[in-house]
Amino acid sequence: MKIPQNRIEKLREQIREHDYNYHVLAEPSISDYMYDQLLNELILLEKENPQFISKDSPTQRVGSDLTKEFKPVQHNIPMLSLSNTYNENELIDFDRRVKEGLPEEENVEYVCELKIDGLSVSLHYFDGKLNVAATRGDGAVGEEVTNNVKTIKAVPLAINKKPLQKYSLRNFEVRGEVYMELEEFKKLNEERELNGEKTFANPRNSSAGTLKLQDPQLVAKRPLKIFLYFLFTEDIALKTQYDNLLLINELGFRVNKNYKLCKNIDEVLSFCREWEDKRDKLPYEIDGVVVKVNSLKQQKILGSIAKSPRWAVAFKFKAKQAQTRLNKIVWQVGRTGTLTPVAELEPVFLSGSTISRATLHNIDEIKRKDIREGDWVVIEKGGDVIPKVVSVDPKKRLKGSVEVKPPSKCPVCGSKLFKPEGEVALYCENNFCMQQVKGRIGHFAARGAMDIEGLGEALINLFVDSGFLKDYSDIFRLKDKREELIQIDRLGEKSVDNLLEAIEESKKRKFEKVLFALGIRYVGAGAAKKLAEHFQSIDDLVNASAEEIETIHEIGTSISKSILRFFADSQNRKIVEKLKKAGLCFSSEMKKKISGKLEGNSFVLTGTLESMARDEAKEKIESNGGKVVSAVSKNTNYVIAGESPGSKLKQAQKFGIQVLTEKQLLEMIG
Repeated sequence: MKIPQNRIEKLREQIREHDYNYHVLAEPSISDYMYDQLLNELILLEKENPQFISKDSPTQRVGSDLTKEFKPVQHNIPMLSLSNTYNENELIDFDRRVKEGLPEEENVEYVCELKIDGLSVSLHYFDGKLNVAATRGDGAVGEEVTNNVKTIKAVPLAINKKPLQKYSLRNFEVRGEVYMELEEFKKLNEERELNGEKTFANPRNSSAGTLKLQDPQLVAKRPLKIFLYFLFTEDIALKTQYDNLLLINELGFRVNKNYKLCKNIDEVLSFCREWEDKRDKLPYEIDGVVVKVNSLKQQKILGSIAKSPRWAVAFKFKAKQAQTRLNKIVWQVGRTGTLTPVAELEPVFLSGSTISRATLHNIDEIKRKDIREGDWVVIEKGGDVIPKVVSVDPKKRLKGSVEVKPPSKCPVCGSKLFKPEGEVALYCENNFCMQQVKGRIGHFAARGAMDIEGLGEALINLFVDSGFLKDYSDIFRLKDKREELIQIDRLGEKSVDNLLEAIEESKKRKFEKVLFALGIRYVGAGAAKKLAEHFQSIDDLVNASAEEIETIHEIGTSISKSILRFFADSQNRKIVEKLKKAGLCFSSEMKKKISGKLEGNSFVLTGTLESMARDEAKEKIESNGGKVVSAVSKNTNYVIAGESPGSKLKQAQKFGIQVLTEKQLLEMIG
């Protein structure tokens, strides 16, 4: 081994240790000047000896290459979202459900962790080196952000050899939350304001926006931090969440130290009360506590429902409140024509951001709370996200204030308004109302739908106002107007070409994404996926009856009526035909079934199965044409009962539903 290589390796080890001391332990062992001297020496030696440069070197944290696209990353284990609880009774109910789902003799411990208000990421290490970093995405598929995550100095590019050798560990995944501290966020916004740039709404938004920047050098200038809380590996047997947190810390990752092993639900409640009182003393935002069953074996037994694990829950803190004056009530028109009253407020700082507008929901809500213009109102962030008006201070009400009356005409296009029977909302039924057009195009282009990079609100407003876009099918004809577009101020040739490239790229989106992008009322991303899986093509869906649509699990009458109404409109059908001609995907591949032996039957799983986990049993049932539902009802055909089945077995007996053993299920499948 040559002398320069020895020195390079020694410098890398020293710099990694100093990074750990500074960014993880917050205990720097040398001055910034001495650290810079070591780093500069390493940069010089690697420049003189490029054959020794490696991806995990501290000099490679900030790359110079732009990320033109964020590639999809399939999560090996879905990054599920947590169910929320909002009071102690709901948390006690969670404890009851956990115990019912486990064998009676088993004791249950919980680990409580602070719920950091940031952006979830997954980090994959191969041979102890950072290989891939990805966002949560929709839980099943995220986006690769490796180059940007590498700029966060608390993220080790390579793990110290001692703990890897100690635990015989090479390949593993860790997950955590990327966030910004409040003081750093405030400084960032002040700098952006001085530079005439748009400020961020809150620390979470700034973290999410930063991780999606194309230039890692810009990301490196942002004060991102990270806490890690999850570890998975097939190299060694893992037993508890508490031990995993200790191991994550030992591997050199930054773990939030405010976690606790709780022997019972009373200790969990005590922990939640403590941190609800102390949350304002932290330098970062938290919006609750995450409560997890400690035993990984018990976690596996409990399993998960469609979107959330049964073994974990989030206890959400009460929303923070502030008082300010309501200056004016304006009516906004949404993409489906719904009119929503919005309060324009005297700006007030609340939960990390300045609030100047808040939703009033509908006219019935305004009347119920007797909200008037000029009132002093109490506002809070619902779930610490969406600001809303909670109440009015009647003692501060101005003399002569008058009750709010709903508009009789659309505030945008002047059309008559419609109020469906049994609904509180008012609607503008003019499909060509400018605000509806902009809203529909915005929804179509958004992430989760067609995900057209660069086609944001400002550009949509400009294109609609200029006559380039009349509906979302016009997006795919913008390429014919390239020469006109590059003449627009603040656009230019490069910006236009990037946009047109993103539009072409969006044609690769799957049928379920396209269906969601159409903006059919009540058809969210989940419903669109179910519909795409069932009908296989847009033509099948257009020709379907309400009864056929409603045979799909969790698709009810409101969705079926909305779909029929959407496709009954000739204008909507014309737009779909234009999108077909543009090359969008309006069909999906058939899911392979092993057989149809369970076709038309619904199953509920309860208790611990002997030969397989619940997720595996669910997969076997669905691949044979059956359907697995979470709750027992009169429409359930079979309940599969394992060991310690719990309350679902009693419900099955009450409804007279046939109960099968695991062995009987396997015999049915054959």
